[in-house]
Formats: sequence, structure tokens, C-alpha cells
Amino acid sequence: MRDFAWPVTGPGYVLISDAESMLPEAARLWIVDYIRLYEEGVLLGDAQVTASRISLPSDASFGSYESALAHFQDPILANEIELYWEQALLDVLIEYPIASDRSRFALDSELAHLGLATTTILRFQLPDRPERLFQFTGMPGLIQLDPQWYQAALRFVRLGFLHILDGIDHLLFVLCLVIPFRRMVPLLAVITAFTVAHSITLIASALGFAPNSLWFPPIIEFLIALSIVFMAFENIVGANLRRRWLVAFLFGLVHGFGFSFALRESLQYAGAHLTTSLLSFNVGVELGQIAVLVVLVPSLRFLFSRVVAERMGVILLSALVAHTAWHWMADRWGALRDFPLVWPTFNALFLAAAMRWMMGVLILVGLLWGMYAVFGRFTGLREEKSPEAEEV
Repeated sequence: MRDFAWPVTGPGYVLISDAESMLPEAARLWIVDYIRLYEEGVLLGDAQVTASRISLPSDASFGSYESALAHFQDPILANEIELYWEQALLDVLIEYPIASDRSRFALDSELAHLGLATTTILRFQLPDRPERLFQFTGMPGLIQLDPQWYQAALRFVRLGFLHILDGIDHLLFVLCLVIPFRRMVPLLAVITAFTVAHSITLIASALGFAPNSLWFPPIIEFLIALSIVFMAFENIVGANLRRRWLVAFLFGLVHGFGFSFALRESLQYAGAHLTTSLLSFNVGVELGQIAVLVVLVPSLRFLFSRVVAERMGVILLSALVAHTAWHWMADRWGALRDFPLVWPTFNALFLAAAMRWMMGVLILVGLLWGMYAVFGRFTGLREEKSPEAEEV
């Protein structure tokens, strides 16, 4: 409660009865003008502040919609309560005229202007429908509160596309994957293996099959850095291109968990379309990878044909990537050591989880066997030779 000369007494205690008349104007200044509500894509106007009141920081009335609504029928706080003005809460009831309570609504909130760091918790309740909970920081843009499948799909395709472009560690891994390749078929085999692998762990993690321990995200981040270092060193000493797809698949499983960490907070915007959103996010990631490859492959071809000899260029680029990833790996190892590794309790729950993981491993082994047969046919199981090796 700021930007108003609140009536106070003593060291700054609010005179609650005198401040009541100022609350509607304060609510409109701070809140109403920064919330845009849409019904079926049409911006709603004529928002009315129908009730407002000052509450204690300990007030728990907003635990449910019913208790929050009933809260405005309670008597106002007494002036005798010593409530410092900077600790007071402002509760507001805002009403909009709508065409139907069965419409689809969207919210564009700019409440981030209230502070340097603002967290908004939104509970959305439709008649005869379960409550839907949203929690976001800052300004997330337009939120479809009950999205249709194509709205959820478009949002998650965009999210996946931007994530791969913003994730410098994933980009460096892709760079290490494609540096040694000049033929399209082996390159497609490697990228396909990486895509299949990270799709598996991304979807599995989003569906709750990944460990939820505090140490799991740090160890995945460490393994991602390790995968970049490994690939870079393999390029330097001479990559086994015939088996590169297998390495890409194994490390792709790790990167999929990394993708899932970025996706986890955004699944609240999926509505009833969880599967569609997961697949759409994965499509966005693949589109991002394709966009990177469209730029990367011709650039490498030009670099190695016009600027530097291919073998020397592979070594130099891989060394630069390895240097960067090595520092990431060291930093992430330091962060990982802060999380104590707690051994699981051997009980029925542990055995059930172990059985699920064993089934997952068997499925992966079968998938690898099938991919080996397919990729072996396309690559001919022949060791790729560089021009330098052929001359020797």
C-alpha cells in the first residue's frame, strides 16, 4: 500500500476506518488498471471495484474462493489494531460483466509493476469444474485460463523453439555432434538418435517418472556439461562416426531431463491438453534444432573449405567448446557437492520404483536394438574416413 498519504498514527499505524474510503481508488490505481481480462478473445471493460478492505498479513481468507468472498462480509478491522502501513494487505473484489460463465477466458497481468520481484498466484474456478492453479513471476503475457488444444500447442511450440535457442549448453552439444560430418545421411542418423532420446526422457519426466530428489537437477546439469566435454574431446582425438549416433542417443537421454526442467513450470498453461503440450514442446525443440543446423552446417562447410583446413578447424572449434564446458562442469560439480546423497529406504515403494526403472531400461535396450538395425542399414556400418586419412 504505497503512493497514497495514508492516515496513520504513532510510528505509522494505519487508521483503518479513515483509510477505508481511499481503498477503491488505490485498488484501481495499483491493480485494476494492470489486469486485462478477455472473454472469447474480446477484451472486457467496465471493471468495478465492488469491495475492498485492509487485512492483516496473517489473514488466510484467500485459501479458497468461497472463504475469500465471505471475507468481504466480515466487519472491518478495529482502529485499535496496531498495523503498520507497510505491512497491511489490500484485499479487493473486482467484477466484470460477461456474456456467459461457460466462456473461455484469458488473462494478461502486469502486476509485476508492484515490486522488483513479483509472484502471482491465481486460482481459476469455473462452475462445476475443478479449480485450476497458476503461479508465475513477472509478466508471462497472455494466459489462456482454459485453453483449446491448438492454443496450448502454439504456446508450447514457441516455448520449445525459444528454449533450444536460449540454451547455450544444448547448442554447444549440437555443435559438437555435427562438426565432423560432411554427409547428410550420417548426420540425420545422429540428430534423429539425439531427438528420439531426449523425447523419451522429456516426456517421462513431465509425466512424473523422474526422481524428485533435490540432487537430481544438479546432477543432470553436471552430466550435460560432461557430455559436451566428452564430445569435444572425441572430436579432437578423432571421432568414431560409425558409432556417433549411439553416443548421441545416450547423452540425449540426459539432455531430455534438462529440457524437462524448463518445461515443468510451464505445464500449468497446458490446461486439459497435457499430451498435446508435451508433444508440441518437443516439436518446438526440433524446429529450433533444425533452424540451428540450417545455419551451422553451411557455415562449417564454408569455414573448412575457405578459411582453415578441416582437421585443424575441428580441433580448434572442439578445443574452444571443451574449454567452456570444462568450466561449467567444474562449477556444477561444486554445486552438486552441496547436496547430500541420501540412500533410499529399501521398502515396497523402492522395489516398485526399481521395477519401473528396470522396465524402462528394457524398453530402451529394445529401442536401441531396433535403431542399430535401421542406422546400420543407412550408414552401412562403415567407418567414415576424413580426406587426410584417405591420402595416407
